[in-house]
Amino acid sequence: MRSMIGLCMAVALSAAGAFAVPDTQAQQKSSDTPPAVSPANIPDQKIDAVAAAAKRVVAIGDNYEQKLAKAAGDSEKEKIVNEANQAITKAVNDQGLSVDEYVSIMKVAQNDPEVRDKLVQRLK
Repeated sequence: MRSMIGLCMAVALSAAGAFAVPDTQAQQKSSDTPPAVSPANIPDQKIDAVAAAAKRVVAIGDNYEQKLAKAAGDSEKEKIVNEANQAITKAVNDQGLSVDEYVSIMKVAQNDPEVRDKLVQRLK
């Protein structure tokens, strides 16, 4: 199960940008960092939402990774990346979370054993 949480965190970070094609205008506009999330103020409902979103994000990541591997040219790859970003964002938003909130909670789970354990229990 430890590898599942690692995979979910890796995919969470992809939701934050690893799949992203650089967009200089978006980067210039979004210099604000997401609000800090501390382990003490993450309600169980949010952890439930992150776990549900993580399962979808992993499935989406697997699907689009395969599509990227088969893509012929850069324009096709860019289209696939854009579709993946939209699908990941929708999966996270469908759970009532922003992508920034999702990534922040996943980062807390990486560093806080209590939050990580709660998340792992929900991913089982």
